[in-house]
Amino acid sequence: MSQTLQASTLLAVPLAPLVGSALAGIFGTRLGGNRLGRALCHSMTILGVLVAFVISALTLHSVASEGARFNETLYTWMVVGGLKMEIGFMVDGLTAMMMCVVTFVSLMVHIYTIGYMEEDEGYNRFFAYISLFTFSMLMLVMSNNLLQLFFGWEAVGLVSYLLIGFWFNKPSAVFANMKAFLVNRVGDFGFILGIGLIAAYAGTLNYAEIFSKSPDLALITFPGNDWMLVTVICLCLFVGAMGKSAQFPLHVWLPDSMEGPTPISALIHAATMVTAGIFMVARMSPLYEMSDTALNVVLVIGAITALFMGFMGIIQNDIKRVVAYSTLSQLGYMTVALGASAYSVAVFHLMTHAFFKALLFLGAGSVIMGMHHSQDIRYMGGVRKYMPITWLTSLLGSLALIGTPLFSGFYSKDSIIEAVAESHLPAAGFAHFAVLAGVFITAFYSFRMYFLVFHGKERYDPNPDAHHHDDHGDHGHHGDGKPHESPWVVTLPLVLLAIPSVVIGYYTIDPMLFGEFFKDAIFVDAERHHAMHGLEAMFHGPMAMAAHALSTAPFWLALGGVVVAGYMYLIHPAVPAAIGRALRPIVVVLENKYYMDWFNENILARGARGLGLGLWKGGDQAIIDGAVVNGSWRLVGWFSGVARQLQSGYLYHYALLMILGVFMLMTWFVWLNP
Repeated sequence: MSQTLQASTLLAVPLAPLVGSALAGIFGTRLGGNRLGRALCHSMTILGVLVAFVISALTLHSVASEGARFNETLYTWMVVGGLKMEIGFMVDGLTAMMMCVVTFVSLMVHIYTIGYMEEDEGYNRFFAYISLFTFSMLMLVMSNNLLQLFFGWEAVGLVSYLLIGFWFNKPSAVFANMKAFLVNRVGDFGFILGIGLIAAYAGTLNYAEIFSKSPDLALITFPGNDWMLVTVICLCLFVGAMGKSAQFPLHVWLPDSMEGPTPISALIHAATMVTAGIFMVARMSPLYEMSDTALNVVLVIGAITALFMGFMGIIQNDIKRVVAYSTLSQLGYMTVALGASAYSVAVFHLMTHAFFKALLFLGAGSVIMGMHHSQDIRYMGGVRKYMPITWLTSLLGSLALIGTPLFSGFYSKDSIIEAVAESHLPAAGFAHFAVLAGVFITAFYSFRMYFLVFHGKERYDPNPDAHHHDDHGDHGHHGDGKPHESPWVVTLPLVLLAIPSVVIGYYTIDPMLFGEFFKDAIFVDAERHHAMHGLEAMFHGPMAMAAHALSTAPFWLALGGVVVAGYMYLIHPAVPAAIGRALRPIVVVLENKYYMDWFNENILARGARGLGLGLWKGGDQAIIDGAVVNGSWRLVGWFSGVARQLQSGYLYHYALLMILGVFMLMTWFVWLNP
């Protein structure tokens, strides 16, 4: 273990944002008397995240260049039998990369928020929330045990609930945050069952100890049937990942979460929180490698999400919801890579996606500001000449998203497609079709949005909401109806996010996928799962990979998506409407989100309500209260009433009862012995 990583230094990473959050949340709000002004609150929280980012960057440098590692328990909370509940850090390549992604994106969002939330009444409260989220996510990724992981897991869910419903006077925001909370509880139920099974059979919650016992766990069958215990554990853990990382059918909360302010869409629902499930499965790779059944389930769920959520992006008109469904689809790509045992490819795409998706979300927010709170892309157009910085950075983000050669998204996305093609699992065929078809779909909906927003004729006047200012103000961005470029606190994060969106894939693909960057963090059984070996055999450097891509199907599918989108929305705008009329039944299904919300609200929710009423009326009131509680006292009262009649106090009554008793005993003995 290298001595270059010190516990005290690592502690500062999560604690710095926590301190900033506490100061802003207490003394910058009515809770503490509004003692701190806006400038001081955003300065403290930004400083806390900046400190965390600097230390994270230095830690990443030590891990990558010096092979530094850290795995120690810092505090033992309690010991129950032989089970230790501890707080500690594990820092390796996977952790160090996640620390940098979380803190850098969070830092950009903090700076961006100064401009976006400029005139919002909850300014200080918002900064307190996003700093608290940063602390929670860092505790999750830095943990060396499942207890601390679960703490961070639930903490990011709580802060997400607070941020989605940040505008709590808005009914749709309140509904959305409750929906996110409830759906995530479904996933968390499976997650905690998986943790409980590990604690019961491994006798520990520490990662290193669990992984050392994984070969023994792989030999145990689940009590009562012939299921393998490790398969049950992996599936339970993956249910948690399905909720947090919004995989079908637990994806329904993420599009509605767009009701929150745009900065949290970038921070939580693109770059960090929704990737927690991907991170967790990658961290648990020694367990997943023991179960092909679990890997096949992961493959299928990821493929369904990647393909069918991409279809949803095609029909969206709200600029934020287009990006939201894009996030769902890309999370499906990451999940597919996990199922193909290409864990390093999954977290590589997690990293590249974090930068360009945060860029696209913040770019969408900049457009919303410039368009005076209009979010409908049908009433935009020609924004490029009014918002050049937002236009250029959004273009770079879109090119990265569709996998343009040399851009960061290309290296990670193409690696996923190739890894699935190399996988020998039964579900790999369907998964490969889904991710390949998803390339065209992604390019189409991405550039549909891009062309409608930044090119073509200006369509501002027909928009009935063009001059509407909602209850939360216009963030101080008023104008004459024409778009305008955003202030520097908004455009600077766009520029800084655009840089890694373009170049980071080129420089990191070799060490992250084929080097030793993840050597201690990710385990792959190369004898059983050959995807990474096949990828390595085909890789001859990032430039050669980009050149070779020009002759592959993903490149031409992406190009086809861009061309078709340009033709339909710039050259012949009547074509989409005609296709929509011809395919009306399919459009209706997409507009109703595959009827998943209807099913959840009318079948599951009403069924659960009926079951609850039945248990309340029949079980609680009739059986427990009526029969057991009330019935028992009524029975006791009846016996008491009878006994009370026998206790008259007259001697001749007692004598009569004694004679009757003796007579009954004599009769009984005579009957038994005739």
